[in-house]
Amino acid sequence: MPERLLAPEGVPASIVESEHGGATLVAEDFGTGERPYVLLHGIGMGRSVYLDFSERLPGRIIALDLPGFGEAPEPFRTLTMARHADLIAAFLRSIDVSDAVIIGHSMGSQIGAELAARHPSLIAGLVLAGPTVNSASRSVREQATYLLRDLMGERPIVLLRGAREYLRGGPHLIRKIRATVVHEPEKAYAQVKCPVLVLRGARDPLAPVSWCREILSLVPGPADLKEIPDHGHGTLISDAELAADLITEFARRL
Repeated sequence: MPERLLAPEGVPASIVESEHGGATLVAEDFGTGERPYVLLHGIGMGRSVYLDFSERLPGRIIALDLPGFGEAPEPFRTLTMARHADLIAAFLRSIDVSDAVIIGHSMGSQIGAELAARHPSLIAGLVLAGPTVNSASRSVREQATYLLRDLMGERPIVLLRGAREYLRGGPHLIRKIRATVVHEPEKAYAQVKCPVLVLRGARDPLAPVSWCREILSLVPGPADLKEIPDHGHGTLISDAELAADLITEFARRL
């Protein structure tokens, strides 16, 4: 059975598995607030890596392990970003959530964009943290090079948590990486009508400022870009106070 990983001691939490279309996610749901924050992790990660971030984010948090990551079972076939979005939408409907603030980190930003484009009635706002995949560098080799460059400057806690989750990702991880690289998130961004906040660490090579500005130009609704000094791609994984503050302020304005 999935375990309680993020909810503070003494805070009631619901931990459930949700299946749709042959794939299963795990959700940890805790806290209270007007609009729930739904946290979508990056490639090779799981909800456990966002402990520091979740401690600083007020309100109701629904943190997910996507199929084949964290505590969620491996799906029979690798999911596209659109199929991930449909799975999450089915889950949100099953728990009567229709005003979520989606926080997508890395690969999660691509899924979040598809979710907002395909299921707009469920989404109040969209946060893209370290959004991938840069349209100018759409290959596994280029993305791996950027990731290694980023890891050289990351904090030890990011490396430790990331290494643990990548090992849990198993032998199918390369196929999952390919699924993120072939995805064209710009097509989804052009259909996102809800307010958008783009967050990037000032040292993040996977989400260069040129790509983040391109995203702003694609989104037809209100969109803003914020940079977090002295952070790389793992801006939500450690030392996440500033990111949590920016996201909280964004959610208050919705």
